[in-house]
Amino acid sequence: MCRNIKTLFNFEPPATADEIHASALQFVRKLSGFNKPSQANAEAFDRAVAEVSAAAHRLLDSLHTHAPARDREIEAEKAKERSRARFA
Repeated sequence: MCRNIKTLFNFEPPATADEIHASALQFVRKLSGFNKPSQANAEAFDRAVAEVSAAAHRLLDSLHTHAPARDREIEAEKAKERSRARFA
């Protein structure tokens, strides 16, 4: 899995449209191998990002859990600690 794509489900506050779009963009970049597509591929690339983003919105809206929502700041601190331990 692409390391830049973060879990977006079950957070308080919920994932924003910008976060979902950024995740979709990273996914399409990974699949296509393009960081920025050529003009010839731009329309297909942008359409794929929009479709993946829409699918991600539908997925996140349809998921349910009984677990308490995670706090973004606490999870970010945990990630920083893992990074410090990994690269120390």
